Amino acid sequence: MSALTSLSIQQLRQAAGLKEKIQSLEHELAKILGGTTKVAATPVAPAKKKSGMSAAAKAKISAAAKARWAKVKAAAVKPKPAAAKLAVVSAPSATTAKPATAAKPAAKKKFSMSAAAKAKISAAAKARWAKVKAAKKSA
Repeated sequence: MSALTSLSIQQLRQAAGLKEKIQSLEHELAKILGGTTKVAATPVAPAKKKSGMSAAAKAKISAAAKARWAKVKAAAVKPKPAAAKLAVVSAPSATTAKPATAAKPAAKKKFSMSAAAKAKISAAAKARWAKVKAAKKSA
């Protein structure tokens, strides 16, 4: 923009006239070619590339994630002693033997609190709140 500020008024008018001529010639060229080519009045700057990770960094992260999942899946696939036995379907050959279907492992039992423990905690909470309310009244 500093180049424009150093131009005289006459030079600016001449530049504006040239720009109009260029636009009219482009319009005429579009008519001749039969297309409607729109030309930007001002040059458009290329879109700024988002700053992100390099391809090497993405590859490292991907490899680490795959390794973690492989470890998880390997731990989940370890055969249990009962599930490792093979059940023979109909023929005695080893090629037709299929692994026995493993039963789903029992779901982890959720912690449950006894009624007495719940009552004890409730009584303690009520006592604490009673103490707080009493302190507010006396203050």
